Amino acid sequence: MPTSAISGGAAAGRIADALGAPNPAAYGERGLVTAFVVRRFVDCGLLVDLSANPDGTLHHPDQVAEVCRREDLADLVAADTPLGPEQAAARFRVRRADFDHMVRPGWVRSPQSIEVRFGTSRAGAVDVALYTMASVYGIVPAHPEVDWEQLRAVEKSRRSPLAALRPAPSPAPA
Repeated sequence: MPTSAISGGAAAGRIADALGAPNPAAYGERGLVTAFVVRRFVDCGLLVDLSANPDGTLHHPDQVAEVCRREDLADLVAADTPLGPEQAAARFRVRRADFDHMVRPGWVRSPQSIEVRFGTSRAGAVDVALYTMASVYGIVPAHPEVDWEQLRAVEKSRRSPLAALRPAPSPAPA
């Protein structure tokens, strides 16, 4: 390869630049395009991961440049933007408990989770599932049987109409 590979973070930065919304350089600030989006681009075949490292990705800069020239780049990034369960519930304008009831039967699946730490100790760390915006927005059209306005009107401390949903069956062992 005549050019050095670039990291997933650098690829995310180039994609953000192409959208006219550069990722912030300050530590701890989150940009529009994240490594999560880059990994989703790998999963759907838009980018190739040249690394064998499970904690990071490496990409050919020419391939990243090709992705950056796509006319539908903004839509692709928006579709693969990660949402935590609280953010997903807010997008639906439902309670977090209602969103959890959508996850249990497999209406939406998390392709990745992140570890969130509270304080400086690992003892306070929890894994938070991330969902793609496209998968979250796909729930409503996929489930017309749900009265979404009624669900949004359920008051706090009231039982969710989705509480009766059964969990998705576990995959059969190989």
